[in-house]
Amino acid sequence: MILIPILALIVGLLLGLSISRGGVDPTLAPYLSVAVLAGLDSICGGSRSHMEGKFQTDIFVTGFLFNILIAVFFVWLGLGIGINLMLAAGVVFGMRIFTNLSLIRRLVVTRYTDARKRKQLESELATRTEGEAVSGS
Repeated sequence: MILIPILALIVGLLLGLSISRGGVDPTLAPYLSVAVLAGLDSICGGSRSHMEGKFQTDIFVTGFLFNILIAVFFVWLGLGIGINLMLAAGVVFGMRIFTNLSLIRRLVVTRYTDARKRKQLESELATRTEGEAVSGS
């Protein structure tokens, strides 16, 4: 399981180095941009499912790869028939990313407030227990 993130890190570093040295080939730029958005969408969705306790590695990996392949296919198809499907894919993935990030934010805030309430209740209970112990003596 640890091999997948390590391989992804190596591929990402190599891709980053190649981009920083000479930039992205203009013919590949539309494909790369949509592939990155699709990957970010999958990562946000995977993070959300992990926080909800529903994460499954096989579903994440296949969804990650499938999202990227479908996005690249739509860009290729759009360029072939003269329709800017890259813009449509960007809008859809952007909406999904923002939706997942808002749900992640909601989960984080809810967990934080629940932890604060729990800590406050435990503190009140400890104070009451100490008070009863002192008055009962």
